Amino acid sequence: MLQAPRGRAGAALWRRAVAVRTMAGAPTVSLPELRSLLASGRARLFDVRSREEAAAGTIPGALNIPVSELESALQMEPAAFQALYSAEKPKLEDEHLIFFCHMGKRGLQAMQLARSLGYTGARNYAGAYREWLEKEG
Repeated sequence: MLQAPRGRAGAALWRRAVAVRTMAGAPTVSLPELRSLLASGRARLFDVRSREEAAAGTIPGALNIPVSELESALQMEPAAFQALYSAEKPKLEDEHLIFFCHMGKRGLQAMQLARSLGYTGARNYAGAYREWLEKEG
C-alpha cells in the first residue's frame, strides 16, 4: 500500500501518484490516436469543463457538457438532448466517445460516469485540453 509522504513537496508527489493509479487501466486515448480519430471523423468529443472554460477555447468539434450536468444529459430522451445541445445524443453502442477537461480529472470522472450508464465506447483523453493547447494550439 502507498504511504503518504510528509511535507508540501511530498503531498504533491502523493497526489500525482494517486492520480496515476486512478487512471491506470482506465480506457484512455493519446494525442496521436485522438488526432487520427478526429482526422477520420470517428471520434465524438465532449468537453466537460464549465461553459466559461470552454468559451475561452476548446478542441475543435467538441460538444460542451459540463461534468455537473453530464449524468442528466446522457439520460435524456434523444429529442430533448438535441434541443438542449444542438447535437445528436450519443448512442450506448457508439465507439470513441472521448471526454476531456483541462487537466484530466473531470474527464476521467465523465468517462467513468458514461461507462456506468452503459456507454461502452467512452474514453478519457488523459492529456486533456492542456496538452492539446500546448501541442496543437
